[in-house]
Formats: sequence, structure tokens, C-alpha cells
Amino acid sequence: MKTVIGIRREDKNRWERRVALTPEQVNRLKQQHPVEFICQPFPTRAFSDLEYQRAGAQVSEDLSPSSIILGIKEIPEPLLLPNKVYLFFSHTIKAQKYNMPMLQRLLELQATLIDYELIKDDKGRRLVFFGRYAGLAGMVDTLHAFGVRLQQQGVDTPFSAIKMAHEYKDISDAKNHIRQIGQTISAHGLPESISPAVVGFSGYGHVSKGAQEVFDLLPHQEIEPQELPRVSSDNNKFLYKVVFAERDMVEPVSAQDTFELSDYFNHPEKYRSQFERHLPHLSMLVNGIYWDSRYPKLVTKEYLKKRWAENAPLRLQTIGDISCDINGSIECTEKATESGNPYFTYNPVTDTVTDGSEGDGVVIMAVDNLPAEIPRDSSEAFSQTLLPFMPALIQADFSRPFAQLALPAEIKNAIICHRGQLVPEYAYLQQHLPKS
Repeated sequence: MKTVIGIRREDKNRWERRVALTPEQVNRLKQQHPVEFICQPFPTRAFSDLEYQRAGAQVSEDLSPSSIILGIKEIPEPLLLPNKVYLFFSHTIKAQKYNMPMLQRLLELQATLIDYELIKDDKGRRLVFFGRYAGLAGMVDTLHAFGVRLQQQGVDTPFSAIKMAHEYKDISDAKNHIRQIGQTISAHGLPESISPAVVGFSGYGHVSKGAQEVFDLLPHQEIEPQELPRVSSDNNKFLYKVVFAERDMVEPVSAQDTFELSDYFNHPEKYRSQFERHLPHLSMLVNGIYWDSRYPKLVTKEYLKKRWAENAPLRLQTIGDISCDINGSIECTEKATESGNPYFTYNPVTDTVTDGSEGDGVVIMAVDNLPAEIPRDSSEAFSQTLLPFMPALIQADFSRPFAQLALPAEIKNAIICHRGQLVPEYAYLQQHLPKS
């Protein structure tokens, strides 16, 4: 008997055009395994309905014949079906309040939820991800916001020619344009009023590396965090780049302790932020770190308010918060944005935000589904990372109890609930579910 896999239409917002499996991978799986595919019609998907039909998939609104349903973003509760195995980014493991009703509904429907974010190797490294593409698109959008912000202040720079990532044909088109911008900077430099322009990157994972991949197309000199006070006062009319690791962002609370990375991960309460020493020297910050409430914040509202109240605003013009944790490591990220309205200005004095890039304060780019801006590139890469796990999913008997599921550890450890029950690893979510 053939397994039937459904590929759902994304409906979180009009910008979401990604897919978990491309037509190429659908065709490959059909040739090698006993599987059929049903693909919901979706006129704006990065890959057309016709491409899926040519790959051997049935195009149909009805996914009920499917035993496994693949998506990207969260699924509206009314569209969830009973007794299905779902794979998507659920954004539930931090007990995100806005998604607890969805999780409750999955339990009521006796469904199984596998979260891509939790598919990791034995060292905790994510194996199925869009991270690099979030970084790529996020850097393009942050450079765009930086250029717009400066132009509104009367400072004309080559950055003002950079568009949003979704306005380019693909990421190669965006890179080619930014490479041209770099040639202009090499030939003429930057205006004295913003020189030197110092760009900081928090973290060194897939997101940060993707962002740096775009930034590195521009002429720059890379420096260490301890060099920031020296270079931020020079008259170099080009760019500096600095990458912050954990030891640069936090320090032990006790003067008797020394920084140890494993200790920080295991006992973050023993550490506090030291990032404020770096902030006065940055023109732009690109944030790509993992963060939850156990960890110190990098940019606090209190610090920003103090600087503006003392009439000593930062030179920091723009924050590209690619991580996009609401009131998280960048505390003034008050909301997620979308590609049609990608940034807002945070006013530290009034603790308010205004859409766009005008006004006092710092401009925050906080688009929460950045890879959707380069949907074909990002879907192809994501599909390649998911493909190795598809044979095991196709062959698995999900009617068995969780303990008896014959799945690779990487997939089994990514199950949040099975047949309507939270698995032991995520039983803590029970206390955050809506009370009936």
C-alpha cells in the first residue's frame, strides 16, 4: 500500500510562497518509493501547480487522503485534519502563547506533530533549516533599510539603491547588484558624516553566515570586538565588520568566575550582558542568535532610553533582527513585520514604534519569514535537507505507540506530540495549553 503525502498551500500571509518538497524531489521519491503526492493548488507558490503535475503529483484541494502533510508555517486550527502526521515549523517549544490553541487542537485531533526546528544531530545541530536563506534575505533587507534611513536624514549613500530581497529575481540577482554597490563604494568611499560605518554581527551560525555572505560582497575590513573603540573614531570612509561570539556578548556575574561556553549554555543565569560596551561604536547591528528568556538581552530598552534622555543617541541607525524574538535579545523588537511593511522606528524616549523609517530612534527590520522573499532558492535548499529523511517517514507505521515508532533518532526526537499525546520531552507544554 502506498503512502500518500500532502503538500499544503501556505496561508499565513500573502508573502509566504515556499514549499517543503520541490517538484524535482517529488519526482525522485515517486520513482524510488511506494508513495503518492497530493499538492494543494497555489497560484503564487514558487513552483507552479503544473510543475508538480509534471512531477507526478495530483493537484487537489482535498488533502484528506494523505497520511502525512507537509507545510512550512503554522496551520490555522480550522484547517487541521484528524489523525494526520504533520511536519511544519510550529513555533511551540518556547510555549509561544499565540500557538498554544493550535497545539491543543492537534492533540484533540489525535494528530502527530514533527517540528523541522527539532530535527538535529547528536551534537544539537539543526539538519533541516532555512537559516542561511534568512540570513541572505535579512542582510539585503537590512542594507536596504540602512540606505532608506540615511537618505531620509539627508545623507545620500550607495546603499539607497539597494532594494528589498523580494524585489530581485533571485538571490543571485541581489548579490550581483550588491557587488556593484561595493564597486561604487570602493571607487568613491562613503560620506564623511557616517564614516566609518561599522557593522556588527551577533552569532556565527547559519543565519549569521548567510548575512555575512551578502555583506562580504562589499569592501570592508574585519576587526575584533576589542578594536571597536579605536576604529570607530578614525576617518576611514569605508566599512568595518565585527562578529560577536558569546564571550563578547556576555560576562560572568561573579568576578571570581571566568567565561566558559558550555557553562553559559547550561547556566545562563550566571551571566549578564556586556553588549552595551559595543553598541556606541556600531552603525548597524545584524542579529542572528538563538535566544530564549533564560539568556541576557543584547539591546535593552533601558539602555536606549538612557542614551537618548542624556542627549547622547547612538550612531546605531538600523538593527536587522533576523532572529525576530519579540521583546527578546533585541528588547525593542516590539513586533514582527512582513515584507510589504518591513521595518519600524523605535523611539526610546516614548517607548513607542512607528511603521517606516522616519523619526527619532532606531530602525528595526524584523520580517519573520525572510526566506519567503527568495522562495525558489530557499525551497530548493530546504528540500535537499529534508529529502534524506523522507524514506523513513514514508515507511514508518505511525499507528504504533511513540515508544515503538521505528524512526531515525533525528526524526523521533523532533516529535512534539503523537496520536494526541505530548511526548515526554515536551510534556511541559501541557501547563501552557488553553484551559477547557
